[in-house]
Amino acid sequence: MLIGYARVSTLDQNLQAQEDQLRAAGCEKLFTDQVSGTVRERPGLSELKKVLRSGDTLVVWRLDRLGRSLPDLIEWVSYLEGEGVALKSLHESIDTSTSTGKLVFHLFGALAEFERNLIRERTLTGLAAARARGRLGGRPKALDSDQVQAMAQLYQQGEMTVEKICALFHISKPTFYSYLKQTPNTRPSTPTSTRTAADKSTKTPHDSPAATPSAKR
Repeated sequence: MLIGYARVSTLDQNLQAQEDQLRAAGCEKLFTDQVSGTVRERPGLSELKKVLRSGDTLVVWRLDRLGRSLPDLIEWVSYLEGEGVALKSLHESIDTSTSTGKLVFHLFGALAEFERNLIRERTLTGLAAARARGRLGGRPKALDSDQVQAMAQLYQQGEMTVEKICALFHISKPTFYSYLKQTPNTRPSTPTSTRTAADKSTKTPHDSPAATPSAKR
């Protein structure tokens, strides 16, 4: 049995043209989706999987209607082949039920593997070059060691609040405290006049004027 699948990316696009071509190709059943190809879960495609049987042929107007990418398309062809289902694309004139169609997809699979190997090789080469220059992979640090020391000294002097220090070095509070851990035994000598709101909220009852005995009796 020939079973057709049609897909458009948005609700504004029309499925009619694809459906007409699939019916003209002899499809007895049609399944459709109006969703972006980048979405993995597609209702029509899920229903299609349930009705496919060995000996059937899945027909699409164009290959990109089925797969999100070349690796995804190769995965689909492997799945269909395992189920005994052929794939036919009208636009590319590919039919995996023929020896020529199978050869084309074997070439596609080899190209996809070749691309993955190239990406892996470039990544490993880049990491090796970075290590040779004394750099490790990952996100670059916001501050160098001198800046961290300067930041810690400002904090220890207690003349600036944490907020002002963060603004000065263009970093967030979590980043500030993360760097602070790199400089052990750093404690602020913050005067009462420059305490942060969080520090003021931790006053003991003895710090309150109401708790101080009056000079006059």
